[in-house]
Amino acid sequence: MNRNYRNRQRAAHRLIRIAASFILVTVLVWPAGALASASKRPPEAAERGPGTHALAAALIDVTSGRLLYSSNGDKQMRIASLTKIMTAIVAIENGRLDDMVTVSSRAAGKEGSSLYLKAGEKMKLSDLLYGLMLRSGNDAATAIAEHVGGSIEGFVYLMNRKAEELGLKQTNFANPHGLDEEGHYSSANDLAVLTAYALRNKTFRTIVGTKVKTAPNPNDAWDYKWVNKNKMLTMYEGADGVKTGYTRQALRCLVSSATRGGQQLAAVTLNDRSDWADHRRMLDFGFAKYPLQLVVSKNEPVAGYPLAPVADFRYPFAAGERDKLRIRIEPLPSTSIDYRFGYRGRIVFRMDGRTIGTVGLSELPGGGSN
Repeated sequence: MNRNYRNRQRAAHRLIRIAASFILVTVLVWPAGALASASKRPPEAAERGPGTHALAAALIDVTSGRLLYSSNGDKQMRIASLTKIMTAIVAIENGRLDDMVTVSSRAAGKEGSSLYLKAGEKMKLSDLLYGLMLRSGNDAATAIAEHVGGSIEGFVYLMNRKAEELGLKQTNFANPHGLDEEGHYSSANDLAVLTAYALRNKTFRTIVGTKVKTAPNPNDAWDYKWVNKNKMLTMYEGADGVKTGYTRQALRCLVSSATRGGQQLAAVTLNDRSDWADHRRMLDFGFAKYPLQLVVSKNEPVAGYPLAPVADFRYPFAAGERDKLRIRIEPLPSTSIDYRFGYRGRIVFRMDGRTIGTVGLSELPGGGSN
């Protein structure tokens, strides 16, 4: 037993020297809430980040969920139409995109930004989602909520349940559109975590990256044509989302995302008079200071074990951080539920005294594990 223990210890040390680690935040073995809680604290270097004109700001790496920069990130604030990020992902996950939605008089009469839908009009849920995210239609938000949730109240319940699932501690929703209302708020950090989660959904990612969308218009001879309000899509190289927002109390709010060299970042600003420029600076900062690094490849054998990680793992390191990585290999007992699903252990990755990710291990083809 002592010999086996020493062999495993040596194997773990070899892993550190060879790969300097495998990393991830949430593949297959972590629930979404664990991802959010593990990612909340930005690195110390990020505290001296790009700076903005915003009252609150945050920058996140989408793959890992790591917060790279935060300023007043946990401050509860009004978020205007950034609300619709949650509206969209809840509708995508709980609705059927091919459903025909009937627009109610309540939805058609909703104040603020609008698609100018008419009461009784029918539109596919998928098309309503484009109108929601590209043109910020409050009428679309209301129609979506009534259809997917059965009522506004039912849909808001789903929104808050999702927020709880993601570990969003500074967030509470009172409506699906973001018009100013008591008890409706979030924070820059929470919105960053929510956006990273939503961008992992292919349907959401496609919608928010679309510059122009047409949809059938039953009221006229021509189609609806919606041009995305998000100017970052044409102002910044690699931009691919996400959502603008404004109300008289929230003022200018923006979530943007961009992908370069296989790395996707999302930036959040709340109450920012210079958001377009601030987002360019934040994204530039993230790509330059925290490049996403491939640490281990799927099915790459673990030295000294007949095991391999179940997926590729990447993590954004600042200069010098990768050397601080520590690895612990934890075998699973054969009586565990995960063992029955094919897992034989996991690797736990720690840096600066905290866990930054885990990855499941499975047997190599033809290998055995006791």
